[in-house]
Parts: sequence; C-alpha cells; structure tokens
Amino acid sequence: MALYEHMFLVRQDATPAQVDALVEQMKGVLEGLGGKVHKVESWGLRSLAYRMKKNRKAHYAFMNIEGPWAALAEMERQLKLNEDVLRSLTIRVEEHEEGPSAVLLRRERDERRGERDDFRGGDRGDFRGGDRGDFRGGDRGERRPPRRRDDEGVASETPVEG
Repeated sequence: MALYEHMFLVRQDATPAQVDALVEQMKGVLEGLGGKVHKVESWGLRSLAYRMKKNRKAHYAFMNIEGPWAALAEMERQLKLNEDVLRSLTIRVEEHEEGPSAVLLRRERDERRGERDDFRGGDRGDFRGGDRGDFRGGDRGERRPPRRRDDEGVASETPVEG
C-alpha cells in the first residue's frame, strides 16, 4: 500500500480535546476502509503565516498514513465537510520518517532552553541605559567640535569657538 503524510489545520477556538476527537474520527475512517495510521502528532496552537477564514492561529495535526487512495479520499471528503477544519494537505511519500518530526524536536529544544537562565546571555536592560551605557554618548565618547567653514563652504581644521 502507498504511504502518505497528512496534515490538517483546525480553527483556533476549537479545544485540544476537540482536535484529538477529530483525529480519532479520521483514524476510524481510515482503518474502516483498510488504511493504517502509523504516527499522529499534535503540534498545538501555532500562528499562521496569513489569515485563513478570519483566523490568525490554528491547531496543527500531523499523521503518517498507509492505505489505499479510496480511504484517503473519504477522509479528505469528511474533512472538507467539517466547519472546524481550515485546510488539509496530503502528500505521497516513499517512506515515513522515524522518530518525532522536526517541529516537535524544535519545540523540545526551545523548552529545554527556556529552563536555562543563562541562555539569552544576561539581562540587556531597557533601551535607554542597561548594559549599553547612557543613551547620549555611551561607548562613543564625546563628539568633536564642529569645523569652521569659510565663505566658499570649505572646512578648515580649526574648531569653531563658541
């Protein structure tokens, strides 16, 4: 049987329990028609690159599927009828990737980094002050005095007194 990766986006006001129920419903449809779901990942609520049907965020669900095309066609038909589903995409692949997806690995890495206090390199302070010095001058020091200009607009090396 053919191998597929399938992802669908569920609107932001749906609860994670509703997303899990929808995944289980789609799993039942696939298994009822001779398909098999190898892996299911819920990526949670994430921001969208652009608005879809007046939503700026969506719950992402990812599935690795093995089965006949008829099972996938029925699953996609039911997803199109569901009002909570914003988009779906099915791609045929040669083989499924083992282990967690890159998105889940990144989330785990970010969570580990969030536990460390020294990750950001310390407190930068606010814009005016902090570890960058005073807003005026800072590391640059004092400005040099302006140069005197003659009648033709040419600068001379003697500074303006004043």
